[in-house]
Amino acid sequence: MGVSTSGYYDWRDREPSEHAKRDQELANMIRDSHVNSHKIYGSPRVHDDLKADNQKVSRKRVARLMQEQGLVARCVKAFKKTTVVDPELPVATNLLRQDFTATGPNQRWTSDITYINTDQGWLYLAVVMDLYSRTIVGWAMDKHMTVELVMAALNMALKNRKITSKLTLHSDRGSQYCAGLYQQLL
Repeated sequence: MGVSTSGYYDWRDREPSEHAKRDQELANMIRDSHVNSHKIYGSPRVHDDLKADNQKVSRKRVARLMQEQGLVARCVKAFKKTTVVDPELPVATNLLRQDFTATGPNQRWTSDITYINTDQGWLYLAVVMDLYSRTIVGWAMDKHMTVELVMAALNMALKNRKITSKLTLHSDRGSQYCAGLYQQLL
């Protein structure tokens, strides 16, 4: 490697530098801050934590030490409540009893609403799925989570498929699915 034997042994036996000792000390504090935040904090927030503890350190150094330790911020998904249960409404019997299988098409459908966070705000998506083929047979999107949204999805499903025998439609107990207009459509 082009170094003298004495130079190698001198390097090997040498104490770590003050900078390396400080890096190790900071690395421990950074790991503690990251763990205490449930691994949510990235380098800017960890840096703020260290500054609050009167530690003089740059954000770039914090970022480098986090990267060396493999510490990354975990993104927390925004939560949006979609099912609002009205206790006054009657509860339908759960005919599927967690058995989401079917022996043929158009015997069992399931329906639900999900949401998508976009730059313009929340977008709601209602879908109807055939449990036999796992195919989405009806869907609708809107800026608002209304009974008209779930009715549009069901209407699309009914237009796309020919119902010739008994069909069970399973959904949650959200107010859209319990609404009188939706029940009349069923």
